[in-house]
Amino acid sequence: MPTERTEAQVRPGVEGDLDALTAIYNHYVRETAITFDTAIFTPEERRPWLLSHPEDGPHRLMVATCAESQEILGYATSSPYRPKPAYGTSVEVSVYLAPDSPGGGTTGRRGIGTLLYDALFHALADEDVHRAYAGIAQPNEASERLHARFGFRYVGTYREVGRKFGRYWDVAWYEKDL
Repeated sequence: MPTERTEAQVRPGVEGDLDALTAIYNHYVRETAITFDTAIFTPEERRPWLLSHPEDGPHRLMVATCAESQEILGYATSSPYRPKPAYGTSVEVSVYLAPDSPGGGTTGRRGIGTLLYDALFHALADEDVHRAYAGIAQPNEASERLHARFGFRYVGTYREVGRKFGRYWDVAWYEKDL
């Protein structure tokens, strides 16, 4: 199968992206166990999430868009790892790719996930962040490969930690020094 490259650019997320970002996330809520949310969101319900990722600081939202059409191809975030103050120098990171964009569903093979993480980790380089963590619902080989490419190390698995679609799911945890 020929690989069609999509020229993409990455920028910080803005409020105007909210509808598209919500639609991407809702796809994963409805169709996959990648997220353990079980009910879809309206853009208004997702607004606090978007606003919790400013253009500076340790909690970022990076958005990949098609260079020609400006269609949103995916996004990456760094979010608080846990709410207690001592966790302040740790972040949880994630990538969500648009299922209907060029290469959708398999967009990782087109390099969009890599572009997003490159931009995210570059943005975090001057922040007071010590570790990044990623929880990957199993199985998800594409996500495991992406995280390994960025130097994440496997640290353990929470067995049957979430129930969705009538079954229990494991989550493998990975960490990266920043």
